[in-house]
Amino acid sequence: MEYIVSARKYRPMTFDTVVGQGALTTTLKNAVKSGKLAHAYLFCGPRGVGKTTCARIFAKAINCQNPTAEGEACGECESCQAFNEQRSLNIFELDAASNNSVEHIKSLMEQTRIPPQVGKYKVFIIDEVHMLSSSAFNAFLKTLEEPPAHVIFILATTEKHKILPTILSRCQIYDFERMTVQNTIEHLKHVAQKEGIQFEEEALAVIAEKADGGMRDALSIFDQAASFCQGNITYQKVIEDLNVLDSENYFNLVELSLQNKVAEVMVLLNSIIGKGFDGGLLVQGLAKHVRNVLMAKDPQTLPLLEVSDQQRQRYADQARKAPTQFLYQALRLMNQCDLGYRQSSNKRLLVELTLIEVAQITQPEEGAAGAGRRPKRLKSLFKQLMAAPAKKTQEVRPSSQPEVKLAQQVAAVAINMAPVMAPEGDAASGRPGHSPATAPSGTEKATGATPQLKLSGITSSWGNLRRQAQPQKMSILPGTPGISDNTTDGQSEFTQEELELQWMSMCNRMPQKLSGIAARMKNMNPVIKAMPEVEVVVPNEIIKAEVETIRGSILATLRLYLKNKNITLSLQVAEQGTIQKVLSRKEQFELMSTQNKSVEMLKQAFDLELA
Repeated sequence: MEYIVSARKYRPMTFDTVVGQGALTTTLKNAVKSGKLAHAYLFCGPRGVGKTTCARIFAKAINCQNPTAEGEACGECESCQAFNEQRSLNIFELDAASNNSVEHIKSLMEQTRIPPQVGKYKVFIIDEVHMLSSSAFNAFLKTLEEPPAHVIFILATTEKHKILPTILSRCQIYDFERMTVQNTIEHLKHVAQKEGIQFEEEALAVIAEKADGGMRDALSIFDQAASFCQGNITYQKVIEDLNVLDSENYFNLVELSLQNKVAEVMVLLNSIIGKGFDGGLLVQGLAKHVRNVLMAKDPQTLPLLEVSDQQRQRYADQARKAPTQFLYQALRLMNQCDLGYRQSSNKRLLVELTLIEVAQITQPEEGAAGAGRRPKRLKSLFKQLMAAPAKKTQEVRPSSQPEVKLAQQVAAVAINMAPVMAPEGDAASGRPGHSPATAPSGTEKATGATPQLKLSGITSSWGNLRRQAQPQKMSILPGTPGISDNTTDGQSEFTQEELELQWMSMCNRMPQKLSGIAARMKNMNPVIKAMPEVEVVVPNEIIKAEVETIRGSILATLRLYLKNKNITLSLQVAEQGTIQKVLSRKEQFELMSTQNKSVEMLKQAFDLELA
């Protein structure tokens, strides 16, 4: 007796036997009952979900001479018998993958002119219609729009997006759904009972998940498993035959991670990789498992798990043990691992580090440096090195006062250049650098007759000025009062250098939405006309209007940080002859380096670069 694979042997012959497409088959049956048939249909969806099968059933029902009251074919008339025996002259199946030229379409058009001999319609089923060439589509357009009254086209495709919009607009479109795991399991149970094969429901669930929504794939895998298991399909034999990672490993990994047993996790990972499983697939499978555990947290989302009833209960049991925060963090870590897996040169190490971090999520906080946990905040070594000599500034001998004053001036220049200069050795940036104490000694020799610059004085002054120029909180918003004028009662006098320093610091702290006006304000030079009156010259009336919108916040900021509540601010539009060329940051730095060699020494000493 000839052997027929299950995908063909148990192919549905009526609408009622089609699995997982209830709404679609009901629509087609109603169309047959009412006789309201379109001239063209398009069946689209993933592979193995019943597109061609439904097209054949529909074509058979259309030509049935005695259809049932439900819209099904009778299976007994001459038309149905001819279809079952594959000798029907009214139903044509064409494969567009091998008949995709203009000549094939023209030949098809010639056949549409001949009326049917038996039955009402000639039905043309064109499978994989997206494989037609553009010229073939164009030759098909006119006939598809206005075919003869006795012709019906049924097009089937897995790639709807490749079909021309002019074709789509001429068809009734039916989108087939992917098969759910539960529907696939039920159909496999039916086939197993028909074949007299014993089975475990968990084994059928593995087959259904492996099929990924395709019933034809599920039946093919079922035949393969049935041959391997010799009539008794068990869970262990199925995962061995299909080389699928046992879900028990995922449950064990989560249990060990909740108990912070890192060593046991590493041993289990080694055994999994030793069996030939890829680390990336392990991470993907574990992420899917953790997602299922998270869904099992709530009884409302528990039905979303497309697994067997026994597995669903195991997920619910583990969900009661796993904290929600642990599941969120584990998903985030595994998603990061999945994104970087392809680019990683040491893939196993990446998987190991990810599982170690997952296993330490619920570990109690430990202050020891060797606790194995990632620190919450990395301290900046560069800031510590700058702040360390600050206490020594007050101990400078009188003879060194000129050098300290020079250092303060140079440091103030560097602070104003903060947006365009960044230390390469800043620990927060992750780049290796040099501390002031390890500056190359060749710098001093290269300066020649230039006065020597003591790095300790510069470091101390720079650190103090950075702390003064960068307060903890600052907010400048247009149309808001900003900082209240009552924040200080001082009437301290201030110098032109302090005014310029606070002006530049204020511009650097302005939020991103004011970046445009902040860039323009950096090129303005506030001037003390008469203490405490401050005047700012702006290039034109447009910029003056922009500054006026945040005038209150600017004034409040200057009063706060210059400690003088009587400061006034006036804006003057520059005369045409007084407007000078605005230098870029790079040009400003080059000009300062030319005029003062100490700036160049500062750049070399701290290993700075223009950003």
